[in-house]
Amino acid sequence: MLISALLKNISPALAALLLVGLLGTTSAQAQRKSTTANADGSLAAPAPGKPIRLQPLFGGLNPTQATQLLGEAQLKAIAASFASTAEASTFFTNKGYEYLRENQLDTATYRFNLAWLLNPQNAEAYRGLGIIASSQPTPDAAIALLSKGFGIAPTSVLLMSDLGASYLIRYGQTKKKKDLTMGLTLLQRATAAEPTNANAWQQLARGLYYQEKYPEAWDAVHKGQNASVSSLDFDLITDLLAKLPDPQGTFK
Repeated sequence: MLISALLKNISPALAALLLVGLLGTTSAQAQRKSTTANADGSLAAPAPGKPIRLQPLFGGLNPTQATQLLGEAQLKAIAASFASTAEASTFFTNKGYEYLRENQLDTATYRFNLAWLLNPQNAEAYRGLGIIASSQPTPDAAIALLSKGFGIAPTSVLLMSDLGASYLIRYGQTKKKKDLTMGLTLLQRATAAEPTNANAWQQLARGLYYQEKYPEAWDAVHKGQNASVSSLDFDLITDLLAKLPDPQGTFK
């Protein structure tokens, strides 16, 4: 599952006062079932059992629709405690990551939704929702959300590695070469920009394994190991050992 690897790269959240009263109440409208977003951003069938506020981007609404649903007065009241809506958005993004680390996915989703609504150009809000979506059976929704964030912040190494890993997961399911190509391109950029990104090295190793470039895959495994032993993917190591002994002799 992608989510466990991505959580290692989440930045520490800001310490600030949470608006408990405001966040604990939502309009009756916000509890209705709604549509969810397809991978291409279009609206799909309603998500059963999920209130709209707990669906990514409020079920695929645009900011105007989501503001009407949540209530413009409530949104203004939330933002009023901050110097700007951008600052408020950053606060709720970091609260989302806090809840994500605690595995409170619904609460995290609502915080990321608020962050997005307060600032639709907040790439980290998309990234947080993409991480949550990575727990779904297919990575389509995660790719769609992460791609939106990456479009806003194309130099973000974390988005590069998250999105690259998601493409590799989809390649593992569909064997479409364009997914493998996209995944490798993003992960190569991520490791070049940040050579200490251990998880990106391990994901890159998986992509190189798919290409049957076993010596290069072993090299990537060891580079990730050198950055962080905890990043090691032992399933990948087992797969690699079946194809080529570890050139360094570390794994047998």
